[in-house]
Amino acid sequence: MLAGVDATQALSELTTISPQVRRVAVAAADDSLVVANVQHDEAQRLVAGARRLLAEADAIGGNRGLATVTQLEVALGSGSVFVVRDGDRLIVATTSPEPTVGLVFYDLKTCLRTIADPSRADAWEDDGGAA
Repeated sequence: MLAGVDATQALSELTTISPQVRRVAVAAADDSLVVANVQHDEAQRLVAGARRLLAEADAIGGNRGLATVTQLEVALGSGSVFVVRDGDRLIVATTSPEPTVGLVFYDLKTCLRTIADPSRADAWEDDGGAA
């Protein structure tokens, strides 16, 4: 598992930079919880739901010869659910209604990569962020 301080700091940066993001959970390849801003049970439900969404999207895409799904958004009346997969790791987040989709995806990817490589802790500053 990754160092808790680095993952916690990356999650804190995400929620500061992207105020549209509400609930977030990050899971490792083995589905162990890396970090979340919600209680453990809720984080596990978020991750399980994200894995199911990705599996269904992969199955649909597989029927058309498309590549593995790496990101998706499910828009709901009350907000959206975003999932970003990088290899077997993933980040799942819920947002307020009508989020800025491209910026949320960017921030989720940056957070996930920062957790994977803590030396990228200044990634938001280097890349201009999504303020």
